[in-house]
Amino acid sequence: MQLTDKVIIITGGCQGLGRSMAEYLAGKGARLALVDLNEEKLQHTVAACKALGVEARYYLCNVADEDQVVQMVEHVAADFGAIHGLINNAGILRDGLLVKVKDGQLSKMSLAQWQSVIDVNLTGVFLCTREVAAKMIELKNQGAIINISSISRAGNLGQTNYSAAKAGVAAATVTWAKELARYGIRVAGIAPGFIETEMTASMKPEALEKMTAGIPLKRMGTPAEIAHSAAYILENDYFSGRILELDGGLRL
Repeated sequence: MQLTDKVIIITGGCQGLGRSMAEYLAGKGARLALVDLNEEKLQHTVAACKALGVEARYYLCNVADEDQVVQMVEHVAADFGAIHGLINNAGILRDGLLVKVKDGQLSKMSLAQWQSVIDVNLTGVFLCTREVAAKMIELKNQGAIINISSISRAGNLGQTNYSAAKAGVAAATVTWAKELARYGIRVAGIAPGFIETEMTASMKPEALEKMTAGIPLKRMGTPAEIAHSAAYILENDYFSGRILELDGGLRL
């Protein structure tokens, strides 16, 4: 798929990986619908994309809320007249051990910790994919949907909720690729390892050093490298039903 003038929705599009992908795709001529909850950051990202000469709009939407997702997709279709792609990037972290004993006191991961991550990182992907795929079929638009999974989908200490959600996203990616191919819609995923984002920048230097030492390439990935991979999936019409791993060779 040539990206010039194609309409791509990016959830979690106001910062980090979402902003990097938005600007990269804008550089290739894509028209962008950016979805998030932080209006100020969305405005900055939209301005950055427009500066690259493309149409860009933002939409305030909680991807875990069914009604909001339905309305968001309707508005994007009405504003742009088409939808050719979706990147399910929105996600949150609520890390913690399943159970922990410290100083003789037992604590547990709360149901709220579990449910909030499942709601955004898995249910949100389901809702956005369902609505976008339905609208693409209705409009007779072909294209691709990219789901952002994670290296943690294999299971990672302190991430019961996140690992479960990202494993679910990876499995759903394969399922949807099989189901939607008949409509000319490809579905694929990206599983990043440790990437240089606001989240990793806030880590203690010694923790960062220890983490990076375990990566065979001895460095974290960059948001630009994830963006490059998203563009590759969108542009390569034979890539579907697979998860592209970008982890520098690291295995958890």
